[in-house]
Amino acid sequence: MKPETGEWTTKAEADLATAQREAVVDESPNYDAVCFHAQQCAEKYLKAVMIEAGMRVPRIHDLEALANFLIETYPSLGRIVPHARILSAMAVEVRYPGMSADKDDAAESLRSVVVIREAVLIILSGAETIEVE
Repeated sequence: MKPETGEWTTKAEADLATAQREAVVDESPNYDAVCFHAQQCAEKYLKAVMIEAGMRVPRIHDLEALANFLIETYPSLGRIVPHARILSAMAVEVRYPGMSADKDDAAESLRSVVVIREAVLIILSGAETIEVE
């Protein structure tokens, strides 16, 4: 793994740990933060794959768009698109007045980030190789 890829995955894991920790707080859990950090974890993992594959990393936060950039090279990532869509929506909407995440939203965000993380870790482990035509 490239050193820069490792930096991205380390930061992704920190975001996941923050989301998981906040999700189980007994007193006044911040479910908005759970959703936001879950999205951030997924974003960093997708960008880590791009770095590892030698791709240019766009300065965007739309997980569905990032996944779509990668699907041509890694077709298995097609299965994460619905999860990417969930996380992108939850992370943005809950950051502003008018919507707040609840326990169910937080749980759904955590489920989605786990799916994305697992798919990315398979790629980064070398178990899925780049499609070459």
